[in-house]
Formats: sequence, structure tokens, C-alpha cells
Amino acid sequence: MAHASIYKYMTMPRLSLYRPEKGNDYKFIDKTAWEMFQVGGTDVLIHKYIGPGTSSENTPATPSYTGDSVSNIQDLLFLENRDRKYDPDIYQLRGVYSLQDIDFNLSQFGLFLQNDTIFITFHINDTVEKLGRKIIAGDVIELPHLKDEYALNDLQFALKRFFVIEEVSRAAEGFSVTWYPHLYRAKCKPLVDSQEFKDILDGVAGEGSDKTLRDIMSTYEKEMQITQAVLDQAESDAPKSGYDTTRHYMIQKDDNGRVELVDASTTMSLASYQTQATDAQGNLLFDDGNNPIYVGSTASTIYQSPEYNGPMTGDGDGIPPNGAPFTAGITFPIAPSIGQFCLRTDYLPKRLFRYNGTRWVKVEDVTRMTMSNMGYEDVVEGGSPNDAFLDKDVRITQKTSFINNPAEARVNGHIVKEKQSLSKALRPKADE
Repeated sequence: MAHASIYKYMTMPRLSLYRPEKGNDYKFIDKTAWEMFQVGGTDVLIHKYIGPGTSSENTPATPSYTGDSVSNIQDLLFLENRDRKYDPDIYQLRGVYSLQDIDFNLSQFGLFLQNDTIFITFHINDTVEKLGRKIIAGDVIELPHLKDEYALNDLQFALKRFFVIEEVSRAAEGFSVTWYPHLYRAKCKPLVDSQEFKDILDGVAGEGSDKTLRDIMSTYEKEMQITQAVLDQAESDAPKSGYDTTRHYMIQKDDNGRVELVDASTTMSLASYQTQATDAQGNLLFDDGNNPIYVGSTASTIYQSPEYNGPMTGDGDGIPPNGAPFTAGITFPIAPSIGQFCLRTDYLPKRLFRYNGTRWVKVEDVTRMTMSNMGYEDVVEGGSPNDAFLDKDVRITQKTSFINNPAEARVNGHIVKEKQSLSKALRPKADE
């Protein structure tokens, strides 16, 4: 009876794998997980993101920071860090991920590359111990085992594989029976040549090399060469907008719809001209001391010069029909003859006129121009950022001055550029 009374007040302890504190069970499982990563994982080189750096704009939307911090935001308006600063030291961790074959998805419109995203798991305490913090979005990782040692462009360099971490979460498989996490799961995308990763891509490609990582990894230069080749071919096929009608011959007709002939005996007073010459087509050219002027018809001129381009109206090349000679300048010539053409260069765009005996009639405006949208900043006298542009025509229209507007205006005592990007125009301002 005495023993029964003792057992009556004795209770068994409650069984529970979870403990409020991380005890020896947690440390044992964590150490075992770390050993598995050391044995079966691969080396992962970490380029540690340390912040956006200091901003030179110093505006309300882009504050200036005194120190580097991963919590700093470069642009408060768009909530993004376009300029990223990375630690010059490289940290080595161990990671595990599943390898997949790269396949192309042809089931949709276009061509899509699948499986370019990888998910790498890291040991939590290992990352914190070596990095001084956990891995975060913005860190760049390098996988040494994916180097391509047989690249076709340059065999002395092995093409490295870089990925940028986009998301970090606790891996579901990293939770132990004690309900504590041991692994981080990082979603990684391939690194591209963009402004954010300039600090990394400007690094040296290899020991003793004068090339940068951008030189051997980025496709930017090759894409620019392809784009320029496409533009050059387009300019060769269609150098200017509109239609080229110089190959067509047009005949002037009278009011009855019949071909209007010209009497070859037509003459005019030549006393006011100093010299006389003939052009390649046999037309008489007279010089009044300033410019050669087309003044009349000869025996080789059978038809009257067309008053307009007829069905070809709108070609806008500023060249008279049938290649007739014309004068060009900022004023009309003195004593013009009927059918004479004059190109006024003081108009924008330039305008071609024809004299009908009593007045100068507009024929067309020079609207044919290069399709490359060249401006004065591209085509300059004596040099150019790109020598390939030196022989290009400058595109001058009313739309050009509106779209490519370099003008400045004074607003409230400040010089403001009339052409503003939305990122600068839509900035938050403090309430007064």
C-alpha cells in the first residue's frame, strides 16, 4: 500500500521534440546538415552587396547617404537601386542545387528559354558566419564548376557563370524535427550586362589580363555591331524617305490635255548677262556674276517644263522634274524665264518654286531625308563621336526640333532643359 501511494503522485515527463530554446538537439542536427553541405555541396563564390553607394544627384528622390548599408534606397520615387556597390572581397560558401537541362519552349508565340532559373540552398549559420549577415536579394554568386574552358571566342579565358539572387526564403526541406530552420533557399537568375552590376563586370577577367569580365561575357558590343549592320543595310536599300522619281520622265500638258510643245526659236534678251555656257544636257546657262541661271529653251528642249510633278507629287526631293537645271539661294533670281526653277534654302524645310511668268509657284518642300534620324550632335564639322556618321545628312524638320529638343528655358530664376525625362519630371517635393 505504501508503494502504491508513491506511484500515485509520480508523473511521466511530457515528450516534445520542440524546445523554446535551441538546445543540444538543434546544434547536433545543424552540425550534421553543415557536414552534408561540406561533403556533397559545390563551391559558390559570393559577391557581397554592400549598398547603393553615394548619390551625386542629391535630390529629394535620391538622398545622399554618409555610409554604405544594404537598407539604403537610391531612388525613393521608383524604389530601386540602379547603382550597386559590391565588396571587393570574394566569399566562399557551399551550396546545393539540382542540375537541369536547358530546353526551349516552342509552345507559345516566340522562343522562350526555360530552366534558366536555379534554386540554391545554403546553410544558414554558415552564411551568417562568413558573410557577417544572411544572403539577400542583390548578392551575386559565381559557380566555378560551370566555367566553360573550351569557349570559341578566346581559349585562354574560361567563361564564368554568374547569377544574381532575386529572392531568399527558408527552405521547406531545411526544417528539422525540432521545428527550427537550417537552410536558406535562394532564387537565382543569370546575370546580365546592366547598370546594376557595373561594379562586378568592370573587374579583371583573369590574372595578368587587360580584359574585363564585360569584354568576354557581355553581348552588348556584338549586339551593337549587328544593329549597326542592319542600319547600314537599310540605308543602302532605302537611303531616304519617300520615293525616288528622278528616273521618271514627265510631260507638261496644256488645258486641253495635249502635250504642250515649245517653239525652239524662242529667244529672250541676253544683254543683262555677262557670260554664256551650256550644261551637260545642252541647256543654256547664263551667269549674272553671282550664280548660273537657267533662262530658256534651246533646240534640244522639245517640251515645256512641267508645272508640277503630276502623279509623282509628294516625293519631296527638291529636284525639278526631268532633271531640269535650277538655282538655289536665299533670294529669287533676277529676270527669270518662264519655267525656271529656284530652290529657296532659307525655308525650313527647303522649298522648290517654279516661275510661271507672273509669280513664283510652290512646287514642293524638300521632305526626303535620311532615315537614321541624325542630328547636329551626331554629324558635326571636323569630327564626330562616330566617324561612320561624318558623311550622313542632318535630319532637319519641325518634328526634329520638337522631339530632339536641346533648348533651355529660365523658370523662376533656374535654367531648365525643355526636354525632360519622366524620372526627373515626376519627383516628390516637400510640402511648404
